[in-house]
Amino acid sequence: MIQRLYDWTLSLAHHPHALWVLAFIAFIESSVFPIPPDILMIPMIIARPNRAFLIAGVALVASVLGGLLGYAIGALAFEAIGQPILTALGKTDAMSEFATRFNDLGFWAVLTAGVTPFPYKVITIMSGWTAMPLATFIATSILARGLRFFIVAGLLWYFGAPIRAFIEKRLGLMFTLAIALLVGGFFLVKFL
Repeated sequence: MIQRLYDWTLSLAHHPHALWVLAFIAFIESSVFPIPPDILMIPMIIARPNRAFLIAGVALVASVLGGLLGYAIGALAFEAIGQPILTALGKTDAMSEFATRFNDLGFWAVLTAGVTPFPYKVITIMSGWTAMPLATFIATSILARGLRFFIVAGLLWYFGAPIRAFIEKRLGLMFTLAIALLVGGFFLVKFL
């Protein structure tokens, strides 16, 4: 089923209203949809590199707005909607332990999920459920999603199609390593 959703999402890159489709995919991916908007962004940018940053901007705005929907699901309807989504993603076991630590690490959790392959929708729902301050959630979401989408757009704009394999296979790992180094650096500064 995921492969069919992936193929369907990819096929929308050539749709005449692809920017609107991207906005829709980025919006729903932030709260319920399993396929990230990058799958749609990459072929759109390769086809029209002069629109790379417009495409990234649309993905950013729609993703943050969708993140607010995820936040609302967590805050207002966790039992009815949020918990079944997290259960479907296999995250039920860690929910209660995660909730107790989440707000202490809220900025880092949102930043990490926003730029790495970790499902951003899990963090948006958990942010609402644990009552993370909304301003922190929004600011961190803009930073994280902006980094992710604009780095992808910049790489594709500058290098074109040859960088596609790197983005699809290794960019998530690079973001994860960068976050780990950043957190490790703060840890060393604080405790040394």
